[in-house]
Amino acid sequence: MHLFEILIVMHVITGLTGLIAFWVPIVAKKGAVNHRRWGRICAYGFIGAGTLAVIMALISLYGPEERIPSITDRVLFDGLFGWMMLYLGLLTIGFADYGLAVVKHSRNREALREARYQIVIAAVLVSAAYCFWYGFHIGEMLMMAVAVLGIAAMSIQELFIWRKSSPSRKAYVGEHFRALIGMGISAYTAFMSVGLIRYIPEHVFNPLVWALPSTVGVALIIGFSLQAKRQAQPKAPPKPQPTSA
Repeated sequence: MHLFEILIVMHVITGLTGLIAFWVPIVAKKGAVNHRRWGRICAYGFIGAGTLAVIMALISLYGPEERIPSITDRVLFDGLFGWMMLYLGLLTIGFADYGLAVVKHSRNREALREARYQIVIAAVLVSAAYCFWYGFHIGEMLMMAVAVLGIAAMSIQELFIWRKSSPSRKAYVGEHFRALIGMGISAYTAFMSVGLIRYIPEHVFNPLVWALPSTVGVALIIGFSLQAKRQAQPKAPPKPQPTSA
């Protein structure tokens, strides 16, 4: 078995672990044992899958063998299976890392400004920018669209990290939900648009393949954000009971 095939097997195992475990913390009681345990399994599974995706993307770009010979447009191949796959792998890692970090440093937001976290975010932004440029260069709107989503997401994270005003004590909850659901969006998008396309290349430009993970994920983000906002609002004091004369 060649190195690339071994990496694919490892990628499938770690990716499926994350894809399956992703739904347990979604439906489990927030903060409970199952939520925390399966959330970590999901995050570490996706970090592993994202790391392997980056390695496979680099091999696809610079390796000696020609991957997926059925795709004759090698410029497009480099874009979708090289630079976009590399970007989606880094984006998945970035979301997972941030989602775990905001909980770990929920009372010390300044810790997120350390180089250890900023380097990860910067790597995502640089890869997203190049993905956008490459997509613009070859006229591929899909690459540009997914790049814009990553740039926007990382920018929102940076605004939370660097803003001067002190957020509420529960503000990290919304950041945690958005990051880990974003992690699921990027992982499912990578699986459906890059992994699945290896077996059904005729659907490489099917907009449903690209839109479905984002549609479901954005709906979940909105729902959890509204829920967290309601929970953060102070409860109104009970009305005093009328006294009898």
